Amino acid sequence: MAKPQNAFVCQSCGAVSRRWQGRCDACGAWNSIVEEAASGGVGAQPAQGARKGRVFDLAKLGETDRPAPARVLTGIAELDRVTGGGFVAGSAVLIGGEPGIGKSTLLIQACAALARRGERVVYISGEEAIDQVRLRAQRLGLSDAAVELAAETSVEDIVATLSRGARPALVVIDSIQTMWTSLIESTPGTVSQVRGAAQALIRFAKSSGAAAILVGHVTKDGQIAGPRVVEHMVDAVLSFEGENGRGLRLLRGVKNRFGPTDEIGVFEMTGRGLQEVANPSSLFLSARDQAAPGAAVFAGMEGSRPLLVEVQALVAPSPLGTPRRAVVGWDASRLAMIVAVLETHAGIKLSQYDIYLTVAGGLRISEPAADLAAAAALVSSLSTIPLPADAVYFGEISLSGAIRPVGHAGARLKEAAKLGFRSAALPGAGEREDAPRELELRRLKHISALAADIGAKRAPRSASASASRAPQSAREA
Repeated sequence: MAKPQNAFVCQSCGAVSRRWQGRCDACGAWNSIVEEAASGGVGAQPAQGARKGRVFDLAKLGETDRPAPARVLTGIAELDRVTGGGFVAGSAVLIGGEPGIGKSTLLIQACAALARRGERVVYISGEEAIDQVRLRAQRLGLSDAAVELAAETSVEDIVATLSRGARPALVVIDSIQTMWTSLIESTPGTVSQVRGAAQALIRFAKSSGAAAILVGHVTKDGQIAGPRVVEHMVDAVLSFEGENGRGLRLLRGVKNRFGPTDEIGVFEMTGRGLQEVANPSSLFLSARDQAAPGAAVFAGMEGSRPLLVEVQALVAPSPLGTPRRAVVGWDASRLAMIVAVLETHAGIKLSQYDIYLTVAGGLRISEPAADLAAAAALVSSLSTIPLPADAVYFGEISLSGAIRPVGHAGARLKEAAKLGFRSAALPGAGEREDAPRELELRRLKHISALAADIGAKRAPRSASASASRAPQSAREA
């Protein structure tokens, strides 16, 4: 029998090549290809003499006699919200985030909350010793919780230990990059080991009914490290976001087979661990300067949750030939489009100004409904006219200058009215029901009406443009 040849696997994307090369042809990463021994793991050729397949029963799609899968509620409302109402028994969840963002803190708090309710919870750390985990629990005041701890990296030993005794309700693996299986001959952290270890742990979760949480490292680009196939194997992918200089933390649902995606949970990092933020809109607007020009309140949606956040803009004369454009928390190409539409269809000249735009509080906005709030902040900063302190803005701006309707307008308006706002600038067409009576609705159909709504005048045209039209004006006279 021919000896199996080793494979060269990219550690960034998992692509396999026949020989070593400095740059991966699939993802373009440099020095990411590592030689790995051929194995019988996932993706390998079937072994000779494999057993004959067995016949299994098929279920009907319309069968409703089976109960819905049970959920494991942690008692942390923001975490249960993102997961769609708690972890589903037998599911596997992958959570990633920057180092030091608070992943281990969040998970040890969730484990302690479950253990205090009488559930069996197992926390397995491949990066820290047991004493280190205990020190964190003591600092957070969780030493009384009956959480079972272990510092182990062998997948076979972990599965054998978890299979003994009562079925655990929740198993935390911190982290999947440190796990290894003896079925694959490569070092821990490689693509083959991460893929094989994840498959073994997911198979245990499905067969036993325990919910498994796999902690994943992230790359410098913010993506979860390891093969992309792991994200397809698990049932849910959560991203823990935030900045080390800020106390705000966001838990975002990227994928969820048992609930909605794009849900967010908001936490605040304190000396006693992560605290839930029940009303994130009030937190984002707490330090708002209502009299400053260039600040607009955007009524946005994160999943099914309405969220109010302040969009700040600064328009200043540029001493450079090419003005600067700096954006934090929004899409830079979207800002360039809004500037072009304002110049073309509203006569507001911004090409000779430096423009800085940021979303206050560290939140990142991706929905196009923020176009109108960003445009209002730009016009307010250019004209130095403050926007009404009790007004919110939302609406999508098209290339023709029309303000297009967006979804969930009723939920946005209700959230604004609940926080004390009294007026809203929104698209002229779209939903017209479920609007609170205390809100004054200002419906704008075109971007040209925005300057008039704010009270700003159009910027004067350049001298060269006026001179070029002077002879024509004289002839007309």
